[in-house]
Amino acid sequence: MDTLVALLIAAIVGAFFVRGYLKTLKEQEEKSRASAAKGALFSEGPKSQHPHIDTAWCLGCGGCASVCPEGDVLAMIAGKAAIVNGHKCIGHGLCADACPVGAITMVMASPSMAADMPRLTPEYETSVENLFIVGELGGLALIKNAVNQGRDCIDTIVSRLSVNGTAQAAPDVFDVLIVGAGPAGISASLRAIENKLNYITLERDEIGGTVAKYPRQKLVMTSPVEFPMYGKFKKTELSKEALLAFWDAVLNRADFNVRTDEKVENVQKSADGVFTVMTANNQYRARAVVLALGRTGTPRKLGVKGEELGKVMYRLLEADHYINKHILVVGGGDSAVEAAMGLAHQVGNKVTLSYRQAAFGRIKERNSQRIADSIRKGKVNVLFNSSPVEFTETSVLIDVSGTRQEIPNDFVWIFAGGSPPNDFLKKVGVAFGMHDMALDASNEAKQAADSKKQLAQAGASVSG
Repeated sequence: MDTLVALLIAAIVGAFFVRGYLKTLKEQEEKSRASAAKGALFSEGPKSQHPHIDTAWCLGCGGCASVCPEGDVLAMIAGKAAIVNGHKCIGHGLCADACPVGAITMVMASPSMAADMPRLTPEYETSVENLFIVGELGGLALIKNAVNQGRDCIDTIVSRLSVNGTAQAAPDVFDVLIVGAGPAGISASLRAIENKLNYITLERDEIGGTVAKYPRQKLVMTSPVEFPMYGKFKKTELSKEALLAFWDAVLNRADFNVRTDEKVENVQKSADGVFTVMTANNQYRARAVVLALGRTGTPRKLGVKGEELGKVMYRLLEADHYINKHILVVGGGDSAVEAAMGLAHQVGNKVTLSYRQAAFGRIKERNSQRIADSIRKGKVNVLFNSSPVEFTETSVLIDVSGTRQEIPNDFVWIFAGGSPPNDFLKKVGVAFGMHDMALDASNEAKQAADSKKQLAQAGASVSG
């Protein structure tokens, strides 16, 4: 009898825990499906490197979704991992590392999604031999990826130089010229120093690239990386200022050969394979060129009346310089949301965030939670389905769902993205879009068949 009672109690306790577990699974499934529905509205799919999930091998452990630092890129649906917000993926690869059975591999986006991206080989070489693209311009925004690409690209160049030798190079020809001193350019420069290459780095603005333009105290870096002339950099999160200070210390120790205020306007390759790189003031010659330009390019303007006013800006560095002001932030991405929250935390500011869509769909999960909290506490007034119509010295006219509102205003920040330097890349001969090897093979076969047919016809006419 006692045994029966014990078994009954055990069964009740077991059923209680099983019920709780099943309830948790059901809640997770509902959240995942909600995320997938949201992704279907806002996501056009992965833009560059992203995970490919082999569902035949997936165990449904959820480890991949839990390690992703970008939020709900992955979710568990019907017991399997699935991509639900592909546009948020920036190629960390942590999900692939976390998968215990190797069901995830990192792949590039489909040709249709990469149509506006430069065509690159696995060595980051463009369609122009010895002209390379690394970092964000190649499709990967993560600092770790930029550092790795800059380092590996120089390794490729060193390998080619060792095979081809340097005897034929003229004294005024650099082994490699690096354009841009952001994460990828700095990494490439340090690797060039390590390998004792004759190199030079050109930067149009300030050392640090896009990172230098981040707002003060913005957190950057997400995973450890092997940094040239330093070794394993293990910090997973640090401020913009700390990262710039680290780079400065390493570069000073390495005797960094950089020229700032040098905007590259053209790159031409001569018959002997040597590049001539032209800036507004100088010309440089090099056997290889590495473009580490970044992708943001020139800030995109709205074309709104009054946008030329001095109070309208496109970059926020010091949020604490603005207090007791009426501020409008335009945009719905991470930069806009972070700027609005940073300005809202300053004394006396009244911050309005204008976004043309009905909801945020392209921001990181942590920013989604923070902006929701700011809205709830009345820190930020968000106007969805809205767009500015006119800026004046003292106010802003905004269209909100078809109704125009005028609000007091002292400053405006616009975060509408930037125009990538695609025109420049096309001018220097870089091809765009994914390389379709199957199509190329088909075209080659067709050309070979046509040539064979023409030869046969020519032979027949001669014999006739």
